[in-house]
Amino acid sequence: MSVRIIEIENMDEARADLDRIGSDRIGIELMAPKAVSRALKLKGIRPPAANIIKQEMLSIGGEAATAYGSINHSVEETDLLVFGTIKHFRQLIDKLKLHQFSLPELSEKIDQVLSNYESVPKPMKIKNKTFVFGRRTYILGVLNVTPDSFSDGGRFSDVPAAISHAKQMIADGADIIDVGGQSTRPGAQQISVDEEMKRVLPVIERLAGEENAVISIDTTRSEVAEAALGSGASMVNDISGLRFDPKLAKVAAKHDVPICLMHIQGTPKRMQVNPTYSDLMGEIISGLKKSIAIARGAGILPEKIIVDPGIGFGKTAEHNLEIISRIKELKVLGRPILIGTSRKSVVGEILDLPVDERLEGTAATVAVAITKGVDFIRVHDIKEMVRVAKMTDALVRRRKNG
Repeated sequence: MSVRIIEIENMDEARADLDRIGSDRIGIELMAPKAVSRALKLKGIRPPAANIIKQEMLSIGGEAATAYGSINHSVEETDLLVFGTIKHFRQLIDKLKLHQFSLPELSEKIDQVLSNYESVPKPMKIKNKTFVFGRRTYILGVLNVTPDSFSDGGRFSDVPAAISHAKQMIADGADIIDVGGQSTRPGAQQISVDEEMKRVLPVIERLAGEENAVISIDTTRSEVAEAALGSGASMVNDISGLRFDPKLAKVAAKHDVPICLMHIQGTPKRMQVNPTYSDLMGEIISGLKKSIAIARGAGILPEKIIVDPGIGFGKTAEHNLEIISRIKELKVLGRPILIGTSRKSVVGEILDLPVDERLEGTAATVAVAITKGVDFIRVHDIKEMVRVAKMTDALVRRRKNG
């Protein structure tokens, strides 16, 4: 006879553990929702609605915490922390549909968030490759054709060097080559549209002829994206999340290509001047929701959208560490998640190392991010990070790599 604690993170794990002890099929489906617990944070709820949620959750065996002032209505709004199993939340959703105070609408949002968090995004086709999520982590290789990028500025600014490096990254296992002509390091100066095109287009045109090359254009400008997509790029990576140039969304929609929307606070020139947040992950998720809304409004299908929390873009080292440890929270958006920690200042600050000695630190961030459910990693050191991803996938995906 023995007693131990096991970790059950989601419904699939619950079903598997119930199956291992010999539960029958019907019992597994009944009991699995009781084995998985969640904590939801609801923001800006008026006291009447907050008190109903608390009462209903308590009545079914869950829990909800509100601001003290919500009891006597001495506050106009309160945030809630709601705790319970999947079964509790399913019951709560049904109960809230019967109330007023906008609770039926809130029940739909809770239902969508839980569904997004539990599900795996649908496969995404980029050029001639199909990316199937949940099976393995995909690799974006960084190709900066710039003289001033923080890590490799100037190394690949001429076309032959850039093409040679891209081919090597593909050979080493990169799934996508992310080509950028505008440095986005902290304090970077903005170059002209013509200069950005002059840097990226010859590389994209040459690289597009390579059989295994899937190319992403890293830009915030609609004119550059239009030209790059016309020259052979098959994806857009926008660090501004469509905030700097909303016309970029129309370009991506017209070409029917995937787009990665990143969160940034400020602009590259000023983003690291005292970045502050009152609710880091909440504000990042809210910002990405706004970017997704811009994309959807322009006609971009949801299955074409990838999200990125923007490590180092208007964040301190402490912010970046918190994002990496909590990045799984982005799953509520229902979209594949990309993260770029490669050689960044958070690694340098923690390890007190220069850019060219941050391989192991980058590997640690990549491994942890993959354990939290990240789908894409954007990195410089392809061969090494492919190995890290493959090993981490074997540990946490529990499936053969695709």
